[in-house]
Amino acid sequence: MAQYVTRRLGLLVVSVLGVTLISFLIAHAVPADPIVSNLGQQASQRPEVVQAFKEKWGLDRPLYVQYFAFLGNLLQGELGTSINTRRAITKDLAAFLPATIELSTTAVLFALIVGMPLGVVAAIRRDGPVDHVARLVSLIGVSIPIFWLATVSLVLFYATLHWTVGPGRLGPQIESPPRLTGFFTIDAAVAGDWATFRSAASHLILPGLVLASSVMGLVTRITRSSMLDTLSQDYLRTARAKGLPETRIVARHALRNALIPTVTVLGLAYGGLLSGAVMTETIFAWPGLGRYAFQSAVTNDFPAIMGVTFVIGVMYTLVNLVVDLLYGWLDPQIRYS
Repeated sequence: MAQYVTRRLGLLVVSVLGVTLISFLIAHAVPADPIVSNLGQQASQRPEVVQAFKEKWGLDRPLYVQYFAFLGNLLQGELGTSINTRRAITKDLAAFLPATIELSTTAVLFALIVGMPLGVVAAIRRDGPVDHVARLVSLIGVSIPIFWLATVSLVLFYATLHWTVGPGRLGPQIESPPRLTGFFTIDAAVAGDWATFRSAASHLILPGLVLASSVMGLVTRITRSSMLDTLSQDYLRTARAKGLPETRIVARHALRNALIPTVTVLGLAYGGLLSGAVMTETIFAWPGLGRYAFQSAVTNDFPAIMGVTFVIGVMYTLVNLVVDLLYGWLDPQIRYS
């Protein structure tokens, strides 16, 4: 297992280096002109201002020089300065990223808690009522657009039925907890501020469920399909012939093998949620990374675009590393291949 982990960590270093190059190319491949975006359409009439802007943000240097300057800043733990906020991008990300991680993690937990047991039971009770419910959940989850579901949920459960709290991370009368991690639920619990904890947790439920809907549908479908395939294997027929209880066969022999495709889906989905929660964060006024990335793209704030792309790429790579390690734990044959 140690050799397997070492190989995966070596690939992680190569992947991160590739992420830096892709981040740089994406930020500079945007067809919009950053000078026009930030100085306005009349910029061409003020050449001295344009030249000063190019020198300040390094646009007067060749691309390869800009790339190595970007790498040099990364080695010092810096991502540059945002043109919009005029602050260090690392400080901007430290302010926005925890909110997105907290929401995305909640969504994945909802999808895992509901989708996996539902898929397992649907496979065991094939063509029964639970199986029909699982199919319906899968179909709804993967079919309904997130922005539509978010809008309808907010209007129905908050504005009409008053079952949930409103948009944002906290209620209007609640102050933010002392910053420790940036995750309001954790910071409030550590501070012993249970009123803030309840407010932060309640504000996670509706956007978390909306964001989890598509992942939940995929997890249910993949788990059901994988379990059906595993339950038909010969070694499980042998176990049944030996008289083992069905619950023990499912829990100890079938579930572990059936989990590998589900782990793959969850890993990919978590990376996708981190980078694709823009609509949910906008509709629920959630101050997360998606909104920051959207504002950076609209104003062509290329240093911020590079920073956001790099951080999301690194997080995606780390999630894939965790998925690879889980593969090795679930199926030892993978370590030796």
